[in-house]
Amino acid sequence: QVQLVESGGGLVQAGGSLRLSCAASGRTHSSYYMGWFRQAPGKEREFVAGIRWNDGSTYLTDSVKGRFTISRDNAKDTVYLQMNSLKPEDTAVYYCAAKLGGAASTNVNQYSYWGQGTQVTVSS
Repeated sequence: QVQLVESGGGLVQAGGSLRLSCAASGRTHSSYYMGWFRQAPGKEREFVAGIRWNDGSTYLTDSVKGRFTISRDNAKDTVYLQMNSLKPEDTAVYYCAAKLGGAASTNVNQYSYWGQGTQVTVSS
């Protein structure tokens, strides 16, 4: 079992920045792939960014490239999502998730463990 706890959400004006954190605990996660997803009201949950825990390789969806960065701190068992130049359309609940195996995936159904989510609201 892996437990994930997100933090760092909040209300920010367009153009601002937020950093989300995802603290992992439980079973070893060196072979996991970690993902950030988001879900806006009335929309499906969508992949935002991912990182392979063992080598730090990353993948970001096109809509956030150049604005968001995903990283991890092995010593703190924490994954971060740095969000810059935020837009109103980035407003959503952001979820951290973990999948077994290191293969990158944008498919929500392949992730076994989820955090409770943290709200990000970007005002125009």
